[in-house]
Amino acid sequence: MSNLYWLTDEQMARLEPYFPKSHGKPRVDDRRVLSGIIFVNRNGLRWRDAPAAYGPHKTLYNRWKRWSEAGVFVRMMEGLSGAQAERRTVMIDATYLKAHRTASSLRVKKGASGD
Repeated sequence: MSNLYWLTDEQMARLEPYFPKSHGKPRVDDRRVLSGIIFVNRNGLRWRDAPAAYGPHKTLYNRWKRWSEAGVFVRMMEGLSGAQAERRTVMIDATYLKAHRTASSLRVKKGASGD
């Protein structure tokens, strides 16, 4: 695949504070693995269908699983959204509309309104 996704140096610098400390054996390349995780999730792929450029699919899955269970990705999203909120205010409209399927098929019967 020629359209592989790679995190930039700036993106990695913003994410690094949220990485857990490495104990013992150093982790494989964080940029490669995180880029692979994002690529798989963004494209709705099975882990085994990840392009080889991201490394073994087992590594991608294992990192995703461990870091998900440890709350690493949640902390990343919360931390990044907090940093974004400090820079500007974003308003979200929470309006919720629901129309019943019969709403469009209601017909006024002649004479029902007193005509």
